[in-house]
Amino acid sequence: MSLSPSVFSVAYKSTKNGWFQQNVFFSLSRDWTRGRGGGKPGGCSGTGSPSLVGDQRGIIERLNAGEVVIGDGGFVFALEKRGYVKAGPWTPEVTVTHPDAVRQLHREFLRAGANVMQAYTFYASDDKLENRACDLAKQVASEGDALAAAGVCQTPSYLSCKSEADVKAIFKKQLDVFMKRNVDFLIAEYFEHVEEAVWAVEVLKTSGKPVAASMCIGPEGDMHGVPAGECAVRLVKAGAQIVGVNCHFDPMTSVKAVKLMKEGVEKAGLKAHFMVQPLAYHVPDSTYLGFTELPEFPFALEPRMVTRWDVHKYAREAYKAGIRYIGGCCGFEPYHIRAVAEELAAERGIIPPASEKHGTWCAGLEMHTKPWVRYWENLLHASGLSLGVSLRAMLTCCSTKRSPLPRK
Repeated sequence: MSLSPSVFSVAYKSTKNGWFQQNVFFSLSRDWTRGRGGGKPGGCSGTGSPSLVGDQRGIIERLNAGEVVIGDGGFVFALEKRGYVKAGPWTPEVTVTHPDAVRQLHREFLRAGANVMQAYTFYASDDKLENRACDLAKQVASEGDALAAAGVCQTPSYLSCKSEADVKAIFKKQLDVFMKRNVDFLIAEYFEHVEEAVWAVEVLKTSGKPVAASMCIGPEGDMHGVPAGECAVRLVKAGAQIVGVNCHFDPMTSVKAVKLMKEGVEKAGLKAHFMVQPLAYHVPDSTYLGFTELPEFPFALEPRMVTRWDVHKYAREAYKAGIRYIGGCCGFEPYHIRAVAEELAAERGIIPPASEKHGTWCAGLEMHTKPWVRYWENLLHASGLSLGVSLRAMLTCCSTKRSPLPRK
């Protein structure tokens, strides 16, 4: 269903906190469920994807046009909770052993509004795993208005102080698989050290495909103390067209880090697009290593989970900061991504298929007399359990000090 942005602009002016104007979303929800604009319910294809299916533009063309690109959520944690991935290694054997589980999660993110299906290649070093992961992402991407991406992440070889050539050889081996599967663009993500991230970008750039680079750092910079702004500058100079952060830190902290990256890139006279894919957990007490050093990691993080309302705020802040590739990482479930899509529906001109079953804002008033809109807008929820023991006093035995590697 295609929606006119002008219809939304008037409604947004009267919204005190930037969240979606109730009566507008109510009417859109009714249009969606009554099948206006596409011939099928919600203007969707038969698979439940948006009516924009068939859009052949690449990631850079979409971002250059000022569009909002919504990434998917966290496969590692979601599949671990569902019994398909082992915590610790976090490796993606599930793409071979239970491909239907991966395919279904891709589809849930697609229905929630994501238009990037990122292959589950996290710490994958086996050709069979990488091939299957790319095939699954491409298959689901083809069912809607989505692009398929594949990525590399930091390596044990770098942490073992192997040479630049050795580390790049690992990235090149992964790239060869991605090229054979012909994904739409490439991502270098989850890097704690900008030096290694630059090496990854330099290898991926040889493909001729668009390259995004995302570091798992906060506003304080990488593990060597390189400021976030300088990290971004180095990545752009290496050839990344999209830069940002993912994982390790909560949504608002991650937005702050990308703001610093954006300032650094602009100050250097460079141009790039920006992305953010944070944790779905509140981690105000973390330091350089983010949530990985918390005593609750990885099995007791649920009390820190962000709500869908937190995600509405995050999406709006990211958009206001000039970030146009907005998604999630560990902990982000499909309903979180749906919240991003709903918050930015005015800018995107579409609401996701998954909103058909979501009584957001005023929709509930059709069946109830209580003012649920005001209730949810004014709710003071206890996100993160800020008075919890783990937030009031960190266990020193579980706190990891910053210890830079003895690299050049």
